[in-house]
Amino acid sequence: MVNILICDDERDIVNALKIYLNDPEYNILTAYSGREAVETVRREDVHLCLLDIMMPETDGIRALSMIREFSNVPVIFLTAKSEDTDKILGLNLGADDYITKPFSPLEVTARVRSQLRRYLVLGSRTREPEVRTVGGIELDDRSKSVTCDGEPVSLTPIEYEILKLLITHPGQVFSPKAIYEQVWHDVPLGSDNTVAVHIRHLREKLEINPAEPRYLKVVWGQGYKMEDKR
Repeated sequence: MVNILICDDERDIVNALKIYLNDPEYNILTAYSGREAVETVRREDVHLCLLDIMMPETDGIRALSMIREFSNVPVIFLTAKSEDTDKILGLNLGADDYITKPFSPLEVTARVRSQLRRYLVLGSRTREPEVRTVGGIELDDRSKSVTCDGEPVSLTPIEYEILKLLITHPGQVFSPKAIYEQVWHDVPLGSDNTVAVHIRHLREKLEINPAEPRYLKVVWGQGYKMEDKR
């Protein structure tokens, strides 16, 4: 059974999402404030969160920040705003995806399935070799752990999958579209901004100086690559 948490201060939206996600494999948990969502993730074995940004008391931005202190559960933001700045802010804080209101049932179910597939299925498959190393970065796909210069690094599921893609093909350039298609398994709409935010977040966690990265390089006009340090 997969536990999905829906958090929105508008009960009609929560009820609509429960209808969209009516599946015998899903156990739907609900919360109506950011603080409730944080407490639920801390208390329950949650596999995916649908989290509204604009809420009273503790909003979605603050809630996500608190959740990321102890959990890497996939989080999809729900937002009534369509501005890129709101979406990028959420991605910068560790959100894995976003859905702009009003949303369609097909979009909701597709994005939920995509995140769950990555978190529960793709993440559990065995790859050979299971340990990848480039320079001081080591990715162990058995334990889903990453270290940089011997120190553990906490990554979100999306960040982990992007790093695994690049570190598995050192020196190969991937366009934002290609990264989005292989990591999100979705149509790459708005892929440039979304991928750029996650790459920047990875640099902040892995690079001594994110402005002058040793590993995660941009190839202007083409995409991104992992610098082959072997």
